[in-house]
Amino acid sequence: MNIRKNSEILETSLTSNGVLRLNLNSPENLNALSENMIDLMQKNIDKGGSDKNVRVIIISAEGTTFSSGHDLKELKKARKNSDRGKKYYSKIMNKCSKMMQSIINNPKPVIAEVGGVATAAGCQLVASCDLAYANTSAKFATPGVNIGLFCSTPMVAISRNLSNKHSMEMLLIGELISSEKAAAIGLINEVLQDDKLKNFVLNQAIKISKKSAVTLKIGKHAFYKQIDMKLSDAYDYASKTMVENMLKLDAKEGIDAFINKRKPKWQDK
Repeated sequence: MNIRKNSEILETSLTSNGVLRLNLNSPENLNALSENMIDLMQKNIDKGGSDKNVRVIIISAEGTTFSSGHDLKELKKARKNSDRGKKYYSKIMNKCSKMMQSIINNPKPVIAEVGGVATAAGCQLVASCDLAYANTSAKFATPGVNIGLFCSTPMVAISRNLSNKHSMEMLLIGELISSEKAAAIGLINEVLQDDKLKNFVLNQAIKISKKSAVTLKIGKHAFYKQIDMKLSDAYDYASKTMVENMLKLDAKEGIDAFINKRKPKWQDK
């Protein structure tokens, strides 16, 4: 069963398994991250994170473009302002950065389902998700350098997924790369045939949805917090996290279930 709600540019649906789908629904505008789209994404990502009925979030899109990034028409229009758009540009970049960080900070796992071209901030959106799967038609780029606008904010997410050399290659050359190369350099997890992508991603989400929500929350938070620490600090932090996790009811239940060869009954506590 799906609970479905449509808006002008963002479609949301929730399955009985607790999989929330946020579907960018503005193909005529290349699913650009306009101010309105960013606001709707922020609202629904935050809502999904706090909703006990939501266990996993999928971000997908209609059409052949996953997202082209910022709405350049909006940015161009702001140049007519007395400050040449500086105040508006600051607002948009801050809003977009906050939205990207809300994916990382969300207690629920977030999966990108990429069935088309993802460029600039659209590529940033893919890189910000915990997992990302794409079809053979998908392509990726950070092409800002080609129009005199270096992809500095996408760079933050890209450089936290790829090696320095691969990141700089995308940022300096600005050309589209195939989904196969994106998988090879670590931008996405796997490439699927076009007609298999949606079902594959849903099945991955359902697998995750069957895990303890409190365990996923602890683990996801710990992963992103430790990743930039020096090794000794990371182990100290991770050890404390393991102790915290061990004291949860679901850890007790999971260990008991494993020893007694039965399925665990999660309480998400």
